[in-house]
Amino acid sequence: MGTDNGEKEGVCLSTCEADGFLELLKLVVEKGATDLHLKVPSPPVLRIDGALIPQEDLPPLTAKDIEAIFEQITTQEQRIAFSRELELDFAYAVPELARFRVSVMQQRGTMSLAFRLVPFKVPSIDELGLPQICKELILKPRGLILVTGPAGSGKSTTLAAMLNHLNQNERRNVITIEDPIEYLFHDERCIIRQRDRGDDTKSFHTALIHAVRHDPDVIVIGEMRDLATISTAITAAETGHLVFGTMHSANASQAVHRLLDLFPQNERELVRQALAISLRAVVSQVLLPTIREDVDRIPAVEVLLANPAVRKLISEGREADLPSVIRGAQREGMQDLTDHLCRLVQDAWIDPKDAYKYAPNTEELKMALKGIRTTAEGIL
Repeated sequence: MGTDNGEKEGVCLSTCEADGFLELLKLVVEKGATDLHLKVPSPPVLRIDGALIPQEDLPPLTAKDIEAIFEQITTQEQRIAFSRELELDFAYAVPELARFRVSVMQQRGTMSLAFRLVPFKVPSIDELGLPQICKELILKPRGLILVTGPAGSGKSTTLAAMLNHLNQNERRNVITIEDPIEYLFHDERCIIRQRDRGDDTKSFHTALIHAVRHDPDVIVIGEMRDLATISTAITAAETGHLVFGTMHSANASQAVHRLLDLFPQNERELVRQALAISLRAVVSQVLLPTIREDVDRIPAVEVLLANPAVRKLISEGREADLPSVIRGAQREGMQDLTDHLCRLVQDAWIDPKDAYKYAPNTEELKMALKGIRTTAEGIL
């Protein structure tokens, strides 16, 4: 069976192996796991609430087992691509169950498979516990907005929730460039075109150039990881488009520094001034396990908004001073990660041990939990 974007949906149930694999995917959903790892010669491993849990009651996987699964879930073109590159990323769907982002790599002469669960239903901003400012950011008419965080921090889900809000509230032409496509959108008020790097386009950079020619209001870049893509994204934001992109970074100020650091020294000053003009916001997050029974994980979020003070610091190369601006501008909608971690502890969402683990500065968090916070003006 197939979908309109070429994915193979479901598995052929004509063999015991296929039936067993389908049951394994059902187990992922039933146990609330985010990831499934298949590797020789280990049993299947689920990631539940951030922890890796080997399924000891299941037999260790053999190379033949993984090859059979790989054959079931890939097309001939995908298998050819893997034999050439020795790695492959694609989306896979089981009707009425879930979609998965699949990563395949070669290791020690055998294949290793990793499945990331992507629910069919796009969660809302409120359901995810994201700051309300996210609803305003997605409705901006133009500019660059970065969604950042470490791997597995829920960046794609946050971006999907924001797009879902846009789709329900505004008429915009949206083009996404993803690797692979995760959440599937249906046009409500927006026209949404989703392009898969690999099946629909050869590269983020090429797709971005052509997206600008397709009359877009909003462009979403699944990952801004190369110089050409970032440069074109900033240009698109400067020329009147709203551009969203994800990056790996620990916090908002690091995201700005990391983006600029990708450019050669002789270009950096020009890019710095362009970024100071085009940047609208950075939403940076980490995903933490909760101590509540009804919710597995919750994001701790930092929000940087490009007000005049932020633009001045970026243009002057003073990214290190951005955290103090965030702490002093919460009335504008900015949010400091340490403050949010503090509130999550105080509201009994997360264990203090987890808060300290993800805090940028444990001493600052310790003081915040005692009611002491510092700003650019001093101690509060």
